Amino acid sequence: MIFYFSGTGNSRYAAQAVAEITGGETVCLNGRLERQGERWYSAAPYVFICPTYGWRLPRAVEQYIRSNAFTGSGTAYFLLTCGDSMGNAARWCEKLCRERGLSLRGVAQVVMPENYIALFRAPSEAQEEKILEKADRELLSLALDIKLGRRLPPPHATPAGRLQSRIVNPLFYRFVIRDRKFRAGEGCISCGRCVHNCPLHNITLSRAGRPQWGGHCTHCMACICGCPTEAIEYGRATRGKRRYQCPAYEPGQLMRRARQESAADGGKDSQPEASEHT
Repeated sequence: MIFYFSGTGNSRYAAQAVAEITGGETVCLNGRLERQGERWYSAAPYVFICPTYGWRLPRAVEQYIRSNAFTGSGTAYFLLTCGDSMGNAARWCEKLCRERGLSLRGVAQVVMPENYIALFRAPSEAQEEKILEKADRELLSLALDIKLGRRLPPPHATPAGRLQSRIVNPLFYRFVIRDRKFRAGEGCISCGRCVHNCPLHNITLSRAGRPQWGGHCTHCMACICGCPTEAIEYGRATRGKRRYQCPAYEPGQLMRRARQESAADGGKDSQPEASEHT
């Protein structure tokens, strides 16, 4: 069973790709992150796919895993999408699994196009395509390992990554994760897309039809990147920046990519094989 949380589609894309290879059922956590007491059963390992926020699991995802029951196989994988690095997020995944009685089979990062435009810039369309090409190769290899129940190789955390996950993350949540800078400009057409897209039900429309943020934001960028008229801004930080939405995953895409690369290599079989990691 594959659980995913996604603001602009990166982790949804990864989840759908992994599900196609493994045959696992996908469960979207958007909109249900605040639920407690849900009980899940899966004979196959659980796979949790989500972005990294401040070089760790999003707190909303971590809280959902703590507040609900995951029975059956008792094993779990974590695939964390990021724009550059997941830091030392694996340590916190291990800690969470110990608390919940799950046996961790591995944590891996999958670099996807940057979407956190409150601080950074999204890549150009050409750059986006190259990043997704590489991500497809990584996802195919990881999905094959998961399908065969292989343990993923332990990730290497740099000193900077350990600092980011342990010290910068709490500061990031304390001083950066706020919604008071979000505003909808004159281009707002009161479509309500931002209300629908918000995974924490944090946005409502005022009587005038403009979005209002309720102070319970996780900075997933679903509202600002999903606005059809690009009317939403985050202070001055997002002015003039490209909005990013991950393209939809097309069925068979990973295998097509592998065949294309095999043909480009002169017909050699470039499909990655799952390897045993102990």
